[in-house]
This record gives sequence, C-alpha cells and structure tokens, in this order.
Amino acid sequence: MSSPSESALNYPWGDRLPAIGEAIELVPGVRWLRMGLPFALDHINLWLLKDTDENGREGWAIVDCGIANDTTRAAWEQIFATALDGLPVLRVIVTHMHPDHIGLADWLCQRHGCRLWVSATDWNAARLASQSTTSFGGESAAQFFASHGLVDPGALAAVRERRNYYASMVPSVPSAYHRLMDGQPLRIGLHEWQAIAGYGHAPEHIALYSRGLGVLISGDMVLPRISTNVSVIDLEPEADPLPLYLQSIRRFLTLPADTLVLPSHGKPFKGLQARIAQLEAHHDDRLADALAACRERPRSAADLLPVLFRRPLDWHQTTFAMGESLAHLHALQSRGQLRAQRDADGIWRFGATDTATAAP
Repeated sequence: MSSPSESALNYPWGDRLPAIGEAIELVPGVRWLRMGLPFALDHINLWLLKDTDENGREGWAIVDCGIANDTTRAAWEQIFATALDGLPVLRVIVTHMHPDHIGLADWLCQRHGCRLWVSATDWNAARLASQSTTSFGGESAAQFFASHGLVDPGALAAVRERRNYYASMVPSVPSAYHRLMDGQPLRIGLHEWQAIAGYGHAPEHIALYSRGLGVLISGDMVLPRISTNVSVIDLEPEADPLPLYLQSIRRFLTLPADTLVLPSHGKPFKGLQARIAQLEAHHDDRLADALAACRERPRSAADLLPVLFRRPLDWHQTTFAMGESLAHLHALQSRGQLRAQRDADGIWRFGATDTATAAP
C-alpha cells in the first residue's frame, strides 16, 4: 500500500536507480545494487560493504542476495566483473530468510568460498523450507486459507500448486553459517555496525546500523513507499505478528534523525522517524477499519480483503493479503476486542466483543 505522505521523506538520490548489474556508491564503502523479481514488487535492493578479513585482506561483504534464477546470477556475474574493483567477496550477510533475500546465498558462498552470516532462527527456517515440498503453499496452506474464508476455486488451486514455491527460489542454503544476534557488534571494514533484531515480518530479521556512517540497512522492516507484509500462515496458525512488528520498528526511533535508511525495496531515504509514524498510523487505520467491519457482523479474513486492500489483487498478492488480514484480526483478538468462532461451514469468523467500544 502506497503511503500518502511520501513527501515527508527525503530521497538524496532523487529518482536515480542503479541499472541491473550496476553499483552506485552512496557513502564511502557502501554501494547500492538492484536486482529484478518476477512479482508485482519487481525489484530488491542489495548492498556491498567494503570489508577486511582477519588477515587484513580487503574485499566486500554482500548484504542480501536475490532469488535463485539465471537472470539474477547473470546480474551478479556483471557485478563481479565491473563493480568490485578487482577485490574478493569475503562474506555474505542475509537480513532474513525470505527468498528474495537468501535465495542465492548458497551459490554466492560456494562461488567465493566464504561464510553466510544470518540469524539462527532464519537459517533454520530457510533450511527447513528449502528442503520441503509443502512450504508456503500446498494442501495445508490451501486448507488454512479456506478455513478463513478463501473459497474461490482458482485461488485455492493456485495455492495448492505452490508446493515447491520456496524451494524453487531457494534451492539450497549453506550447511554452515555464522550467527547474527540482536545487539551484536560487527566490524565490517573500517566501520562498526550493530545487529538489530526485528520480528513480525520474518522469524528473526536482522537490520544493520552504523553510527559512524549514519546508515541503517533496514531490510524489510522499514520501507519507504509500501508497508511491510506482516502475515499469519498455516505453519503458525495462532500467531500474533503485528504487535511484534510495531514494537520492533519503534526500536529505530532512537536513531539520529539524519540516518540514511537503505531499504530492501524502494529508494534510499532520510526521514526514519516520520516513516515509522506513517507505518504506525497506517496500521492503526487498518485495525480501526477491521474492527468497524466486524462490529457490523462477524467477518472472515477473506471478507476483510476489500476492506483492507482497496485495489485489485492477483492470486499471488491475495495469499499475502490473507495473511495480513489475519494478522490484523489476531491483533484485535489479543486486545480482547474480537472473538473468533468457527461456523457450521467450517470458516472462522471474528465478531466484536462487549469490550469493542474501547479505542483500537
């Protein structure tokens, strides 16, 4: 969902974007790459950080990888040939386990003989998902969405067909890794960085902040034009991720106002505190909309799609939207404002409780 308050943000590079296979230096030793994605969200930003290994050898740390396909591999080959100043890749850092971030991590690590750095939770989740034929799709996911009101046969068929969805973009994950943890200091080249864990979007997302450079690599936790997907899925059907996400982004409020934010999607920007306020207001509005609709009559997650998403959705977007709808319903349920009941047709519907007059 686009923010109506984008003018509150400052984009230091304007509309300039790196071409596929090109690197733009943003501050000394920090370079911006952009790779394509085969979705409505058609790109991911990746980052090169000037690095030094324990023997003093200069090189680069890669932050995030793109999905595993021939197009992205070819773009990386162009980067290796033209954007690394003849220096090696020393390590691969991944913010979280989603396919556009970790997809080519194993290929990159094997190609360059280097280590993957990632949180333990996301390494384990990625390893499990890449070896499964039912992750993020298949019969279990279809039954889960059907129980929450998604009854369109075409949409359910599309979910069932996604049995190999994750593994198609993340065919393998490195068998060994270096663990990233919240608050952990990292020396990357000449600069100190700090790992900042976040929750709600991925199991244990790691953002990176350098006070010396004034740079936050926010991953997917803070994006400039769209709101981060916060979903409930069949693997954790009672999850309540939205409060976790909002608590996580509030941790960034203490960073300096002039911090340069490097997001995974969109353009580098300044205005971190303004953007967090926008995201909080956005979710407050969606929670109010969901509560108002459920006060009229009990609603399923599918019933709320036209309330929360006021634009046409393709099947791929619909599955993410279902997860988001559930996240908002579960947040209201955990506040005691909604109660879930499974009807005779087997669909969960959420109705307002006696305490629903409280402010959302």
